[in-house]
Amino acid sequence: MSVEVEAEDARWAAAGLTGLAEAAVAAVLAHQGLAGEFEVSLLGCDDARIAELNGTFRDKPRPTNVLSWPSEERGAEVPGGVPAPPDPEEPELGDIAIAYETCAAEAAEAGLTFEAHVTHLLVHGVLHLLGYDHIEEADAGLMESIEVEILATLGVEDPY
Repeated sequence: MSVEVEAEDARWAAAGLTGLAEAAVAAVLAHQGLAGEFEVSLLGCDDARIAELNGTFRDKPRPTNVLSWPSEERGAEVPGGVPAPPDPEEPELGDIAIAYETCAAEAAEAGLTFEAHVTHLLVHGVLHLLGYDHIEEADAGLMESIEVEILATLGVEDPY
């Protein structure tokens, strides 16, 4: 497993983003039974940068907490279905960006520690890279239950 972290915003380095990301990615891969040298790239940025990315890629030029770009489409064929696992011969899973200010504000509003909230969002982002989504109700229920299971292994309480 490889997690390449670029902290454009220095607050991410101080918050221990690399350690949080490595733990989250490892926990997701273990939960999914995936062994191999899978790769994830992570950008720790600020609200201005993620608003720019959100505008460019989703036509929503405003800050959000986390964005993900799977290296390939891995979604399940039916709502509530489990996506096909990635090919170990194609180890790159994709890219994630996470915004400091939005994460900090959401954590404070929800009464969560910053680390717990960021861990949840990283798990969420990695699951998106693996083909999970939450557009359909059945998919959302599956994704949320998997997030809760993974977060429990990391000592993070159910965020839902």
